[in-house]
Amino acid sequence: MSPLWFLKVSALRRVFGVVLVAAMGVFLLMPLLTMALWAFAQTWQYPSLAPTVYSLKWWAWVFQNGDVGHAVFYSFTTAPVVTLLSAVICLPAAYAFSRLRFPGKRFFFVSLLATNAFPKFGLYISIATLFYRLNLMSTFVGVVLIQLINTLVFMTWIPAAGFDGVGRELEEAARDAGAGPMRVFFRITLPIALPSIIVAAVLAFLAAFDEAQGTLVVGLPNIVTMPVLMYRLVSNYPEPVSAVFSILLAIPSIILLLFARRYLIAGYLAAGFTR
Repeated sequence: MSPLWFLKVSALRRVFGVVLVAAMGVFLLMPLLTMALWAFAQTWQYPSLAPTVYSLKWWAWVFQNGDVGHAVFYSFTTAPVVTLLSAVICLPAAYAFSRLRFPGKRFFFVSLLATNAFPKFGLYISIATLFYRLNLMSTFVGVVLIQLINTLVFMTWIPAAGFDGVGRELEEAARDAGAGPMRVFFRITLPIALPSIIVAAVLAFLAAFDEAQGTLVVGLPNIVTMPVLMYRLVSNYPEPVSAVFSILLAIPSIILLLFARRYLIAGYLAAGFTR
């Protein structure tokens, strides 16, 4: 075959690649663009491709709504508590999975995925039945516990991969130099594994912050977080209200993901799921 034919095929592949990337970009970005336009829309009627009148009316309405303030308060109190509690429970388990040998280690490690292997809503209903008997319904503790479920995989699998990445020879060298077990852990093991722990903490916070179904089942009517309030806004108010609230709900996630960006790019997330 002539070199010209190969050039034509190569050019077609490039064009196809560009078209495919552009189509994916439109598919992913169009809903975000539509949401941003709705957030500032006063009047937007079919068949107009953009709002005909722009306004900050709905932003003022959202910020003046008392329910929004309560939802923001509960979201920014439950999520940090869930993240801290998850770290206290899961980081020792992650270290044990990485460093210790015990019967059923593989089974228990993989079984952490069980919370994601079944329909979440059915699981929440079953847990709510137990919580009702324990008087945990509509309580802060109940919401923290139900949100904790979604953080277990992140806070165990990813740090376990981080601990795996710490060279045993470094720890042995520190012990040979006279360092005790605790000193070795805090001066050698923990600093090297810290990036993976940061990634796990960020993902755990976002999982708790964005959790809606379990909080809806367990928390109502007393505990209403931002994702739960979103359900009410979408069903009972005009589109601009839900668009404004969606942007407010997305801001913490964007900030945290930008903060953890260099750790995510470094591959700590992928390492946690390829052990």
